[in-house]
Amino acid sequence: MTPTAIAPRRRKPVVVVLAGRSLFPSFFGAAERRSLASRFAWVRVGGRRVTPAMRRQLARADAVVTTWDSPALDESLLEMAPRLRMIAHCGGEVKLRFAPPLFERLTITNAADPMARHVAELAAAFLLYEARNIDRYRAELQRPSNAIYDARHLRGVVGESLLEATVGLIGFGRIGRALVELLTPFGARFVVFDPYARRVAPRGARVEFATLGRALGASRLLVIAAALNDETRNLLDRRRLVRLRPGTSIINVARGGIVDLEALTEQVIAGRLRCGLDVTDPVEPLPGDHPLRRAPGAILTPHVGAGADAVRRQMAAVVIDELTRHFDGRRPRNRVTPAMLATMT
Repeated sequence: MTPTAIAPRRRKPVVVVLAGRSLFPSFFGAAERRSLASRFAWVRVGGRRVTPAMRRQLARADAVVTTWDSPALDESLLEMAPRLRMIAHCGGEVKLRFAPPLFERLTITNAADPMARHVAELAAAFLLYEARNIDRYRAELQRPSNAIYDARHLRGVVGESLLEATVGLIGFGRIGRALVELLTPFGARFVVFDPYARRVAPRGARVEFATLGRALGASRLLVIAAALNDETRNLLDRRRLVRLRPGTSIINVARGGIVDLEALTEQVIAGRLRCGLDVTDPVEPLPGDHPLRRAPGAILTPHVGAGADAVRRQMAAVVIDELTRHFDGRRPRNRVTPAMLATMT
């Protein structure tokens, strides 16, 4: 009897995860680690710089997973990791993390989708807080006076609602669209500036696509949800800030570099503008004595728009799916191509 031939076991692709010991489990819990191990031979290496230990692991890598604490990677990666075919990033921003030639030589994916609704939720919270004047009422009621009750009883309030309100919106990518979808039941109307967006609004939404000037002047509520690139850097400079309506609230859940922080601070301290900021990069965190940290009219959160633990787990799931698709010979869903870089953060 001829013995049955046994097919050789296929080698699992080697995946090197560049993540610190503390950060790694916030993305890859027990379930995600089991899922990763079922298909790949993986190893974790920490460090924000390329170390000798990292080089040894990269030399055998078929794929690399990066996180927010991974080192920036230049073209030397191709020499360090001659077998490398793919980089999968746990997050959205890849432009500044990887040298442009790597996008041509490798498959590079991101995992931005899980973040969008959570960041939009924070923008909606800022909008509601500002529209309903909560911060100012809180300050009034911290005083030993009830004058605000009499004033509102006699004169009521004017325009303090997000229902049927008009909102200026800069950026109509994942976050901008998610914000419009969240607030469509409020009947809010959005005046949107985004020259690169598909001019298709979510079902039932009230959206007007307009020039930047029109979006800036449409409302006292202005949300920034755009990518930071050469066209949007310092988009809200001193000249544009001083032209905004007095009392305008600037809500930034995108990138700090889109707004002139010094000019915005001056306008808020003067009481002319208000702000809700989740981001202030590149000056992030703000120094402890920065005026915005204690200014009336300024609400700050510590870059938590996409900070939920569920978001990180969802990003890990996206990364595992992308790795699986790639090594199965299928097209990844979230590949970042060289042509996409110009309009990305």
